[in-house]
Amino acid sequence: MDSKYDFDEIVDRKGTDSIKYDATKEFLGAGDVIPMWVADMDFRTPPFIVNAIKARIEHEIYAYTLRNKQYYGSIAGWLKRRHQWDVAEEAIVFSPGVVPALNMAVLSFTQPGDRIITQPPVYFPFFSAVKDHGRELVYNPLLSDKGRLCMDFGNLERAVLTGARMIIVSSPHNPGGSVWTEDELRRLASICLRNDVLIVSDEIHCDLVYKPCMHIPLASLSGEIADRCITLIAPSKTFNLSGLSTASVVITNEELRKKFIATLNHLHINGGNIFGNVASQAAYTYGDEWVDELMTYLSENLDILEDFLDKHIPQVKMLRPEATFLVWLDCRDLGMDDETLNRFFLEKARLGLNRGDMFGTGGSGFMRMNIGCTKATLIRALHCLKEAVDGIKK
Repeated sequence: MDSKYDFDEIVDRKGTDSIKYDATKEFLGAGDVIPMWVADMDFRTPPFIVNAIKARIEHEIYAYTLRNKQYYGSIAGWLKRRHQWDVAEEAIVFSPGVVPALNMAVLSFTQPGDRIITQPPVYFPFFSAVKDHGRELVYNPLLSDKGRLCMDFGNLERAVLTGARMIIVSSPHNPGGSVWTEDELRRLASICLRNDVLIVSDEIHCDLVYKPCMHIPLASLSGEIADRCITLIAPSKTFNLSGLSTASVVITNEELRKKFIATLNHLHINGGNIFGNVASQAAYTYGDEWVDELMTYLSENLDILEDFLDKHIPQVKMLRPEATFLVWLDCRDLGMDDETLNRFFLEKARLGLNRGDMFGTGGSGFMRMNIGCTKATLIRALHCLKEAVDGIKK
């Protein structure tokens, strides 16, 4: 079937104040690299979103705005169509991003000194959301099983007994790409419910799942689980809208929802922006076909990456992700410490990736690669890496 959207188009992003392209020197320490780090994609934002924003721009007054019934209805409709989750519109709360929502959840539902569980290696803002507010991190490191990161339920049982009040879960997992099964989610929820641990489930990558895997919203499993679950979602990763700072928090428990909204109001960050509202509504209303085509393209990118590494760079192994456009690369066979490995990618391969140790325990010796790019960019990057690895032998 012919594609309606052109994911092979190379869009020049340099000079657009793009963090991914224009801040590599500042953040990575090298400017002349192929940037495959920040978790946004190089594909154009879908035209149905661009057109909706353009139509709103033409009104030429960009004053205080609200989110109407259609805005919330589009989110509820998307969750029903794509994830078989019935969510009441009143359970959906705005947030100016998932990371702000993480921090607000910590502020809303815990006190200074409380213990909060994370499961590294994991998206590093989880750590700062805990530590920056005077809470204590408790780690439940993930296990590796046949090329897949898995939860250690035995250790989780011990971790909750430390007096933990909350756990922050990455679902699907970033950076490992694991899509938690129903059994895994139920085991997690059972432990948390028995020990009165609130679950904050970051599900920002929920739309980016490869067949035959299927994302299951944790809160969709039962009313009892939903009552102790805060779910974070956003159109930002799915539709390349990160710069519009618009996300949603699903909280079915009315008491918890009121506490979260109170924090949102106290911080005066509940306004959002006009174009984020418009973009979110358009994405969740018209985005099905685009996401389906995107996932086909990303799956082809994974095939290219896996085949190339197997044939030409066996020293680097990928954990084939079940979701996300992020790939966890096992580089331990290169025999380098983390600083040397990072410099190798930057200076020898001329690739800008995220170093694995920033994701915490279990990240040493790994690099995170963003394959949300054209096939041509990916292939060029792989040849650069091959040349660099080949040069080690000389």
